[in-house]
Amino acid sequence: MAKNKQKLDQKITKKIIDFLSAHSKKSYNYKQISGGLNIKDLASKQQVNTMLEDLVRKSLLKEPIKGKFQINLKTMSSSHPTANYIIGTVDMKATGKAYITCDGLTEEIYIAANNTNKALHGDKVKVFLFPIRKGRRTEGQIIEVLERAKSKFVGIVQLSNNLAFLIPDNHEMPIDVFIPLNQLNGALNGQKAIAEITDWPERARNPFGKILQVLGTPGDNDVEMNSILAEFDFPLAFPEEVILDAEKISNVIPESEIKLRKDFRNTTTFTIDPKDAKDFDDALSIKKLKNNNWEVGVHIADVSYYVKTNTIIEEEAFSRATSVYLVDRVIPMLPEQLSNELCSLRAGEEKLCFSAVFELDDEANIITEWFGKTIINSNRRFDYDEVQQIIVSGKGEFSEEILLLNKLASTLRKERYSKGSFAFETTEVKFNLDEKGKPISVYVKEYLDSNKLIEDFMLLANRRVAEFIGKKKDKKQAKTFVYRVHDNPNPEKLNVFSEFVGKLGYKMNLDSQGTIAKSFNKLLKDISGKGEENMISNLAVRTMSKAYYSTINIGHYGLAFDYYTHFTSPIRRYPDLMVHRLLELYLSGGASVAINEYEEKCKHSSEMEKKAAEAERASVKYKQVEFLMDKIGQEFDGLISGVSKWGIYVEIAGNKCEGMISLRDLVDDFYYLDEENYCVIGQRTGVKYKLGDLVKIRVKRANLSRKQLDFEFV
Repeated sequence: MAKNKQKLDQKITKKIIDFLSAHSKKSYNYKQISGGLNIKDLASKQQVNTMLEDLVRKSLLKEPIKGKFQINLKTMSSSHPTANYIIGTVDMKATGKAYITCDGLTEEIYIAANNTNKALHGDKVKVFLFPIRKGRRTEGQIIEVLERAKSKFVGIVQLSNNLAFLIPDNHEMPIDVFIPLNQLNGALNGQKAIAEITDWPERARNPFGKILQVLGTPGDNDVEMNSILAEFDFPLAFPEEVILDAEKISNVIPESEIKLRKDFRNTTTFTIDPKDAKDFDDALSIKKLKNNNWEVGVHIADVSYYVKTNTIIEEEAFSRATSVYLVDRVIPMLPEQLSNELCSLRAGEEKLCFSAVFELDDEANIITEWFGKTIINSNRRFDYDEVQQIIVSGKGEFSEEILLLNKLASTLRKERYSKGSFAFETTEVKFNLDEKGKPISVYVKEYLDSNKLIEDFMLLANRRVAEFIGKKKDKKQAKTFVYRVHDNPNPEKLNVFSEFVGKLGYKMNLDSQGTIAKSFNKLLKDISGKGEENMISNLAVRTMSKAYYSTINIGHYGLAFDYYTHFTSPIRRYPDLMVHRLLELYLSGGASVAINEYEEKCKHSSEMEKKAAEAERASVKYKQVEFLMDKIGQEFDGLISGVSKWGIYVEIAGNKCEGMISLRDLVDDFYYLDEENYCVIGQRTGVKYKLGDLVKIRVKRANLSRKQLDFEFV
């Protein structure tokens, strides 16, 4: 009996370690771990808790927050039979050297260029760790590539002496791809193309590849935008069969379907979106009730009615997982027949919705709520500027309804902030483009009260849908669901950030969630418009954990919500489509779905979301550089936004175009970086350049292929 129990304990211990190793960036309590291991009875859960505490004592696990456990990779690697090995991800530099990042390790592992063993940026690799020498950084050697991050690359074709290479655009790819002449696929010298690595022979310095697609001439707007999409592995067009299937879907809503839905066609309803939007995911309705309360409907396009499971449209939507918003175009998740027409909540058209309807009093307290299928007919399509004008002036079409919604939204926002929600506002750089896509001007889009109005009602719907499914007194009633989660920040990172802003004169209180949120919100307000704003904002975001999709609910730290999901944008986000399907299933009394299947879908969606954000940033940076291409020698006011051992980063006032002034170009003195105080100092003169300083710069160089700007002081 004792031997059997010991074997069982060892088996559960291994499962615990395997589970936490697979989610090594996160910490979980014993209930979440039990759920992940499919352990349901109370006695076994208690046993798991005891084992967790024992593993902490043995230093195999750590407990960053009381009651939450995380794998301790440092001690795992030293106590494990493969003690001198770790598995991590390659962060490749243009010089060919690399750093390995590994969940649970705060220190990166340095890999010399001659020890990378054909690994490329983003690859998952096995690394042999060299013995640690006192005072030296941890070094290693890549011994095996376990998983390639990508095999397709965008670059310029270079032909010479009967040889062909693709010179990759991505500077994290430090090596060119050799293309046999019979694999050029019609590509000419100097053209942009997509190549795929087909082989990397043992003794070959370069990987071998073939040209998959010729994109065109570098510098052409369409070619460059398609290059960015291809670099991040987003398809450049929909397969023909997907478009044909979408075009076959009828735009006539059957009367039998209307009878199954709650009818909002005679309730005042409108959409509020950006001026250039074509797909309208959401609409708001408002009606005064007989008891003087307000009925507010958050109506979301019922994409699941049109996009059925096990269809090629569904497969394509899952593969893309998100729409991608580049500077001059949207690459939709769904074909335009669906995204811009059938599903889009266009004014004056009857549209099918999935709705969250709330009865609110004047203080925005929720009296009742209802979730279900509806039909609407939007009275008016507003853009954010029009609604902002109504909020400011108090006049205009539907002004009474908009002012009331704004009042309710403001109350919801204040309550959210009082409970510890962070007031992060994303800065959006926008461009005015000519007919060829060339930027004429660059400006920073303001985040207006009209934006906040929509955001607060979307947050309300997302939160209440998540609570409706996830918040159950009896845990046996809990059902598999898709949550948008955000873990607590790493305490070490918080302390480092607090020290950093402290040296710049800003104080943080890290005593509790409430004081941290208040400190961050005050900080974001205090730095607004200052030179250090961009750097501090970026560091603040990096200090926070990344939000992601998961079936394991750990709450949303940044919003201070115990339950949160994404319900409000199924036209452009696949997780919202999953949420709609699950909500419909559970409203009709359906049984819980398989957790593993949905967890895999969540992981894929999170990865694609990250890629889309990177592609969007790349397109903005490209257009900023392009905007300054014909302004070489021109002078601008700017703010010092960062300092490094290489140079001083300056952000041009008004358009956030950022470039670097190389320290090598400052010939009046020898300048060095004072890391402690985040400034650059002249050794002889004592001249100091620090974060936030107002300076005047001249554009020295604009390198489009590298998306880099070089400035010099006037």
